[in-house]
Amino acid sequence: MPRCPWATTEPNVSYHDEEWGVPVHDDRVLFEFLILEGAQAGLSWTTILKKRENYRKAFDGFRPEKIARYGKGKEFGTFDAYLWSFVGGKPIQNRWRRMAEVPARTAESNAMSRDLLRRGFKFVGSTICYALMQATGMVNDHLVTCPRHAELGGIRQRSSRSQRIRKEEQKTTKMTEGSAKAT
Repeated sequence: MPRCPWATTEPNVSYHDEEWGVPVHDDRVLFEFLILEGAQAGLSWTTILKKRENYRKAFDGFRPEKIARYGKGKEFGTFDAYLWSFVGGKPIQNRWRRMAEVPARTAESNAMSRDLLRRGFKFVGSTICYALMQATGMVNDHLVTCPRHAELGGIRQRSSRSQRIRKEEQKTTKMTEGSAKAT
């Protein structure tokens, strides 16, 4: 079986085969990916991977307690628990057959983005949050034809929190569309 079509050359092949989509629960690594995904918005991911060590040096090893006092928050305990709460603590197992089916953002990434912005983070739009969710295994977006899909998953329905977020998002969209038609 072929791997996902975006992984055709190094360092993308190694990244795909070893890291992308593997669930991450380390605060430092999660923070690293949040920064790297934001940087990718203006560069190719290949460039980011090649410059990763430079980013680590520039950001003091991505130790969030040294670079940003985002506060762990009494309601979550850790950055890990906070981020993973948007998917109910377990990876969402998607079953995409073609890259065209993979979304750029979801209700969960929209909610994560809004909450991070509310907490003072910058440059954390929904697309960046979804890329973070893909990279750190919060969602399994390997195509079903890719061997990594089966290695990293199985089928799991969205959590009740994810379902609630999705319903709220759909309700907001309908209300916005309804008010736009009324004017």
